[in-house]
Amino acid sequence: MLELLKIAKKAGDAILEVYNTDFDVENKADNSPLTLADKKSNDIIVSFLKSYLFKDEIIPILSEEERAISFSERKRWNRFWIVDPLDGTKEFVKKNGEFTVNIGLIQNNYPILGIIYVPVKNTYFFAKEGMGSYFFDGNVFDIDSFDSIEMVLEKSEKLKTIVKNSNEKVFVVASRSHLNKETENFINELKGKFIDVDIKSSGSSLKFCLVAQGEAQFYPRFAPTMEWDTAAGQCIVEMAGGGVFLEDGKTRFHYNKKELVNPWFLVKG
Repeated sequence: MLELLKIAKKAGDAILEVYNTDFDVENKADNSPLTLADKKSNDIIVSFLKSYLFKDEIIPILSEEERAISFSERKRWNRFWIVDPLDGTKEFVKKNGEFTVNIGLIQNNYPILGIIYVPVKNTYFFAKEGMGSYFFDGNVFDIDSFDSIEMVLEKSEKLKTIVKNSNEKVFVVASRSHLNKETENFINELKGKFIDVDIKSSGSSLKFCLVAQGEAQFYPRFAPTMEWDTAAGQCIVEMAGGGVFLEDGKTRFHYNKKELVNPWFLVKG
């Protein structure tokens, strides 16, 4: 885990080098933006993971910026890395700082490890099955100065989601770029169940982090996402005591589907 945190930082540093310049923006086939930062971060992470052993095994990688991998090949994967080298490219282009580096590990269709690194803030959210979910401030302690994950855990804050009763104020975190009618309807339904409902806006996978920290109790996403957008965040929320579900709020969200586009989902603390 420590090596993964350090490689996320290295990728984040490469992103910031581009962020602080007048960079160019390309459009991918789906019209989503692509920058040199996406490419540099991807190269750093994927190059590392190709030689990284997890339980004495080199495992396959699914990354937003890598070649398309057919389901006929993926369906044989019991375990694989899932990477979004720059989640929130739209926020990156807007230069509002709300973008992240996401690294996840899927086993038997569910995330068992997740890292979200926030380059502008130099902060880390990370989780692993059996270990829990944590926040680490890289401004207080340099991640590169640590020799073991146990040393990092000693300096980290353990995360726990917060459940609210109907007589308490609840917070809903919504996408800064995707606040649509369906999301507004969900918020209105909550207003019939809780005395006070407040809305927080955030970009990228930071919305998962707000739920994991207990800063928000709900994150409805009733708009398209991809598997690499959500895997790391789901692990961090689940290891903090929350859950990521299909729109019904009951069925656990899973991965390595035939189509990598996610269905609508709901994150709950």
